Amino acid sequence: MVFSVIAQKDNAAKKELTTKAIKQARKEAKKFNKDGFHAAYGALPLDKQLENAWLKQLAKDEEGLPQYIVETGNSVAETQTAAKIQATETAKLNIAGSITTQIAALIENNIANQQLNNQEAASVTKTIAASKNMIAQELGRTLMLVEIYKKIGKNVECDIRLAYDYKNAKEIAKKVMRQELEKQTNILQDKLDKLMDIK
Repeated sequence: MVFSVIAQKDNAAKKELTTKAIKQARKEAKKFNKDGFHAAYGALPLDKQLENAWLKQLAKDEEGLPQYIVETGNSVAETQTAAKIQATETAKLNIAGSITTQIAALIENNIANQQLNNQEAASVTKTIAASKNMIAQELGRTLMLVEIYKKIGKNVECDIRLAYDYKNAKEIAKKVMRQELEKQTNILQDKLDKLMDIK
């Protein structure tokens, strides 16, 4: 009996999530179509891409936290391929920036608790701020959610939306930041372990 009630609640939550995603996707698809964007040839239709993107963006893990980091990238270039590459790199940098900001905030809280001196604290802050590009390079395969194009004169505009699993991104960011902190600072290993002990 109890399992039946829990299953019904899960199904209702999934249905609500799907309904909300579809509604947002249709609204956004109308806007993009009105602005002259079209899906890449051979790709899913624009409304289906956006629906999938909204489902990923609204998905939660077991703890009720976002399951994916979803970011966008936009670029204008002379060719579709160049625009796609630039937009994809921009989206990856945005993912890295998002996770870096979140990890940095957690580390900042730990700095006060670990009794680092001013020089160590400044060094940690500087190293973390500089790690965004390295994190972007370490991100493996991202999920391409939306890939749309628009002709602008002789150029092509590309809008990309990527997703990356939050837990994986967090682990990559912690690993990269730890490596950089080991290289760039003179913090003792036990202090570094405590500093990087973030959940």
